[in-house]
Amino acid sequence: MANLANLNFAALDINGKNYLTWVLDTKIHLKAGNLGDTIKEEAISSSQDRAKAMIFICRHLDEGLKSEITSQMKLCGDTITEEDMLEKTFSTFHASNLLLQQQYGARGFTEYNQLIYVLLVAEQNNELLMKNHQS
Repeated sequence: MANLANLNFAALDINGKNYLTWVLDTKIHLKAGNLGDTIKEEAISSSQDRAKAMIFICRHLDEGLKSEITSQMKLCGDTITEEDMLEKTFSTFHASNLLLQQQYGARGFTEYNQLIYVLLVAEQNNELLMKNHQS
C-alpha cells in the first residue's frame, strides 16, 4: 500500500468530467497493489484490504466530494445507496475501534449524512479533549 500512496493521478473532479479516466486509473492502481478485487461486489476480501482501497480512493477525490458523496454517484457502473455508504463507512473503522463500529451501527442510521455529522462532531470533541489534556 505504501507504493500506492506514491502513485498519483488526477482526483475525481467535483463535476465528474474526468470520471471515466479516474475509474480506469483507480482500477489500475488498485490492481497494482493487489486490491483490485476489493471493489468487486462478489469478491471476498478482508476488511483491512477494503479499508485500504477506500482510503486510496478517498485520497483521489476532489475535496468537495470527500464530504458530499451522494447516492447519485456511480462507481464502476453501480449506483451507491445510502445503505452502501453506511456499510462502507462502518467497514473502514480500524480494527482497534470495533466496539465503536458496533455502537454506531446499532444507532440505526438511515442516512449517510447523519452518520458523518455525528462522526465529525465526535472527532471535534475528541480533538478538544486532547488539547485540554495537553494543556
